[in-house]
Amino acid sequence: MKSLVTVSIALVLLAAAAIDRAAAAEAGQRLKLYTRSRVKAPGGEFQLRYKTVRWDPKKTAVIVCDMWDKHWCRGATARVAEMAPRMNEFLVEARNRGLLIVHAPSSCTAVYENHPARRRAQNAPPAQLPDCLRGWSRGGLDTEKDTKWPVDQSDGGCDTPGDKSHRAWKRQIDAIEIKDNDAVSDSGVEIGNLLVTRGIQNVIVVGVHTNMCVIGRPFGLRNMVRFGKNVLLVRDMTDSMYNPRRWPNVSHVRGTELVVEHIEKYVCPTITSSDLLGGPAFRFQEDRRPHVAIIVSDDHYHADTTLPAFAQMLRERMGCYCSVLHGQGGGDFPAVDELQKADVLVLFIRRLALPKHQLEKIRAYLAAGKPLVALRTANHAFAPRKLPPGTDRWDEFDKEVLGGNYHGHGPNDAGSDVAVVAKRADHPLLAGIEPARWHSTGSLYYVSPISKDATLLMTGSIEGRSEPLCWTRNHKGGRICYCGLGHRADFDDARFRKLLTNMIFWAMDKTLPNPAAE
Repeated sequence: MKSLVTVSIALVLLAAAAIDRAAAAEAGQRLKLYTRSRVKAPGGEFQLRYKTVRWDPKKTAVIVCDMWDKHWCRGATARVAEMAPRMNEFLVEARNRGLLIVHAPSSCTAVYENHPARRRAQNAPPAQLPDCLRGWSRGGLDTEKDTKWPVDQSDGGCDTPGDKSHRAWKRQIDAIEIKDNDAVSDSGVEIGNLLVTRGIQNVIVVGVHTNMCVIGRPFGLRNMVRFGKNVLLVRDMTDSMYNPRRWPNVSHVRGTELVVEHIEKYVCPTITSSDLLGGPAFRFQEDRRPHVAIIVSDDHYHADTTLPAFAQMLRERMGCYCSVLHGQGGGDFPAVDELQKADVLVLFIRRLALPKHQLEKIRAYLAAGKPLVALRTANHAFAPRKLPPGTDRWDEFDKEVLGGNYHGHGPNDAGSDVAVVAKRADHPLLAGIEPARWHSTGSLYYVSPISKDATLLMTGSIEGRSEPLCWTRNHKGGRICYCGLGHRADFDDARFRKLLTNMIFWAMDKTLPNPAAE
């Protein structure tokens, strides 16, 4: 029976993927890319920003940086080989959509001397170019002044002990195809000439290494920004040279993330390969961190900013890999394929009509017995007041999955008094939640009666009324947690942050790596 369910889910996902690709083709010539950047807030902290951009493919190029056949560092060689097949798929799709592919295997272009792609770059007419394209970017952009580089790479960044620096590369790795209508060059001037000749204003960069060549080559991120181009890094199609035995002594994959975060703050936004290919973003096999997928959009409670910030805490302090599926105020979640590989889904949206194929993927995830953490308005997440063409609803989600019964809320100015159910005080979800009573500024949700198979952990009350606030249950074999908290001010409360962390790890059936953390 279980195998039949698995097959059914796989068929749903395959059908949905076909719809995704058909929709992309129907969209015409415009590229639709979902960017992530970090913007400094008035208080000095960086906030994640998600923004959809649409680019003309004919005015867009992809630069493939230093995807060599071999590196002096064995770890670097292995990761390039692991990433290359997905990168080639990305380039095939980009090429099919009309983007120019520029292969830049530095110091190896002589191998391609007679290739049409090499001659294309060499024969581009000279253009008026900035001097920055003639050499490495040794210094940062103006935006990087007074910033600290996020990793110590002073030892060369190799993570495999005993490897000694030498020139090991001879060509680009064969897993990445070079077609006749591509270009091959490692010269900033040649690439600049090519971009000017073709009227290219948008540059997407893939390749290695993020903290060295990708950011600093004559054709790298910084110089493309100086050149006045719109620049994006594909954050799952890159790798850093970072040795975890060096500061800040994090895993290699987290070290790469730190460099990507620096780039998102000071250099340019990023996307993932999924923007063109669909499916989950690429992850290296060594990345065994638990995967937390977060679906958020509605800013009714500012969840569109509080949850991405919470996801950052999970990355930094709890060792999680986090995918934020951000609807940008609407009901479209193109990255919903991340659920295929997610260990838990955190849901906080309100009355959204989703495209039918996207809602089917959420249904398939839950039907497979995967865990869910639902906050506040999630009990009416898929109950829109209007249903536009091509969208779908799931009015019974609250009852069927959460085991709730949402039918309104109390006065907004009354808030609610929160209390732990005494007989459940030793439940893992409540570990470290002290004191056991406090006041939330969020209005009380009317949800009783909840499902008989639910385990009530917390209540909320106002004068003359008490309601279930937080509970757990099982759905199709998956652990489900619901909590009516999630007001913006709740995220400022250490007890709520601790509770949400507990919920996520309990739902995944994993031990907290740092029990004392919020």
